Amino acid sequence: MSDHFEQGMQAQWMPFTANRDFKQSPRVLVGAQGHYYQTRDGGQVYDAFSGLWTSGIGHCHPKIVEAVQQQVAKLDYAMSFQIANDQAIELAAKLTDFAPIGFNKCFFTNSGSESADTALKMVLAYHQLKGDKNRVHLVGRQRGYHGVNFGGISVGGIPANRDLYSANLLPNVHHLPHHHDLEHNAFSKGAPVWGAHLADALLDIIAEHGKQAIAAVMVEPVPGSTGILPPPVGYLERLREICTQHGILLIFDEVINAFGRVGDNFGASRLGVMPDIITTAKGLTNGVIPMGAVLVTDEIYNTFMQGPGHMVEFFHGYTYSGHPVAAAAGLASLEAYAEEGSIEQARALEPVFEEAIHTLDDHPLVIDVRNFGLMGAVELAPREGEAGGRGLEAHKKCFWDERLVIRNGMDILQFAPFLNSRPDDIHRTFESLRKVLDSIA
Repeated sequence: MSDHFEQGMQAQWMPFTANRDFKQSPRVLVGAQGHYYQTRDGGQVYDAFSGLWTSGIGHCHPKIVEAVQQQVAKLDYAMSFQIANDQAIELAAKLTDFAPIGFNKCFFTNSGSESADTALKMVLAYHQLKGDKNRVHLVGRQRGYHGVNFGGISVGGIPANRDLYSANLLPNVHHLPHHHDLEHNAFSKGAPVWGAHLADALLDIIAEHGKQAIAAVMVEPVPGSTGILPPPVGYLERLREICTQHGILLIFDEVINAFGRVGDNFGASRLGVMPDIITTAKGLTNGVIPMGAVLVTDEIYNTFMQGPGHMVEFFHGYTYSGHPVAAAAGLASLEAYAEEGSIEQARALEPVFEEAIHTLDDHPLVIDVRNFGLMGAVELAPREGEAGGRGLEAHKKCFWDERLVIRNGMDILQFAPFLNSRPDDIHRTFESLRKVLDSIA
């Protein structure tokens, strides 16, 4: 492998990465165990981001590793078109039990991006089958992230993900304003008290396009990739109320929020607001094997179950939907969450995490700190004429100087502690970050 390292470094086009900058000083991992990665130079770095919001109970979890090893030697692959496999069937039962009450059906995908596009296709088809032919408009939110497929970037609201494709995005898509405002809710701890009124922007969209025009609203309960934007108190409740009044389906993108990240099985449960559809991925398999799922109610599923019984009801799916090895990883992950009390551990760690991350409130480079569950962000003042430069420098210095993996989205540093983190490690994370911030201009 080492013989091809330089060739491979030049050959690989890395995702969401400043490739030219990265290749000047590549940060390469070769192993992982628990809360640490092993680097190519033989050292260790502490993972303060749980993979990519994925690995909540640690890397190479022995229960999940064993399940994958056994399954790949037993049934490595089985198509899911007109044939099922036992692992996917069992996971469907366990996942719908884990989900909020009423979400009794699940459709397997391979990623959060695929889950998002699957959900969008479901809602458009649902309204057509119900006879609501005019319900073709979709509503997302500014700064929303729903993966990188065309449906997800259309409904999503992060400009950098959309700008080069603006002429080719889905039609009939509208965006609510985001609910983050430094003037009103900077340095909030948990859900801010300002901003619930912004949900009423949905009424303006309805008024403009017609009461029978909107098919669905898609939001993350707690937006993550855009920089962790906790929902204002009452905001999601108001969205739910408006959607219900006007026959609009509400989709919660829980690719990040689910599986303990916000202190409950799902964000919907923690926040007490039930959508009509939930998308998920990441923590479903603890990040070990790619897999996602879309959870729906019986009413939505049954709407598709019409026409001749021998005909396909939903012309949609993926080669790897319900992959048996991924499903085995999902089953082992759900069992580990239950056996180890991972959701309860996460909830107990929230005040520790909140206290630690807000120790940076007073740093001169910091313009905001915010948190919800085990999600947190430290937003840095951008350098004049070099937006994102300070954040990337902090990311690299954390890796090399403090042996710490964090994520930066431009100048927003993001944190996602393990559900079973040790309090000392959480405190050390932010002590290390302060050292880094003290060292940069």
